[in-house]
Amino acid sequence: MADDIDWGPATAPTLATFEMLAGQAWNRLPSDFRQMCGDLVIRCEDFAIDEVLDELGIESPFDLMGLYQGVSLDKKSLSDTPREPDMVFLYRRAILDYWADEGETLGDLITHVLVHEIGHHFGFSDADMEEIEQDALG
Repeated sequence: MADDIDWGPATAPTLATFEMLAGQAWNRLPSDFRQMCGDLVIRCEDFAIDEVLDELGIESPFDLMGLYQGVSLDKKSLSDTPREPDMVFLYRRAILDYWADEGETLGDLITHVLVHEIGHHFGFSDADMEEIEQDALG
């Protein structure tokens, strides 16, 4: 019975737990999808910084669950000077807020956000991203 649960010691997953879940999500993605991403870095933060929110015209930090940050494919060149690797940011608090309302597992939601951030960067259709996600989730 739900009334018997002791919620007193319950806490939200930490950034370290999020990083672990993101790593698991990454490892479940199809290998050809991961290879296409090169040296992509996945970072977990509580929220996007104000400058990012302002640039995107987003008022509430709870409205941004993830972000791909890097040089767009149409601007990349083999003659580019070395730079920082492309990154996907996963925003823990926004993801937790969405997760609390939606009822899917947290790992599945993190996989969804990860696939969509990468997929949008590479110009994948929603159907392509759904197929990659299904492969990852089994």
